[in-house]
Amino acid sequence: MSYKPENMKPNSSKTIKNWAKADRPREKMLEKGREALSDAELIAILIRVGSDEESAVDLARHILKDVDDDLINLSRLSINDLMSYKGIGEAKAISITAALELGRRRRFAETANKPQIRNSADAFEYFYMRISDTTHEQFWVMLLNQANRVIKMVKVSDGGVNGTTADPKRIFKIALENNATAMMLCHNHPSGNVQPSERDK
Repeated sequence: MSYKPENMKPNSSKTIKNWAKADRPREKMLEKGREALSDAELIAILIRVGSDEESAVDLARHILKDVDDDLINLSRLSINDLMSYKGIGEAKAISITAALELGRRRRFAETANKPQIRNSADAFEYFYMRISDTTHEQFWVMLLNQANRVIKMVKVSDGGVNGTTADPKRIFKIALENNATAMMLCHNHPSGNVQPSERDK
């Protein structure tokens, strides 16, 4: 009998090794490739073993459900946040955090190799890598040369959960000191609200 997470009852076995081979995340990756695995299955590979009540996959689904199945929200959880789940100890919490950080750095490495800012999508990628995981507001400036190549990225300010400041004098000073021909400004809303406030404008 195949033990699939969605069919498990409270008192059934929670050990992945008892599942049909095709249902086990590691074997599934080897057979079908990493793209075939769900986010929960990938996380289950990291944590290996769940709790007495949940398999590793069920536990991963539980965690993902609490962050609205959003990996960005997951990456914002601290190690202590992750350890609040039964079955997630320090080592597992560190493994999850490390994997998410590797993913962030990989994306950063990809964007860092782009020779210039050609459009708003390029600018978004550069900014996104630095502020997507932050839980408070920040203000950044991207300095560009005449060919629209990135000279430098500078964090102008750190704020709270609903506001931060940006001093125009400091921003222009940074641009002049770095011989920037152009610059792009970025300010985040940790809430996910994409509408600028009147103060933002």
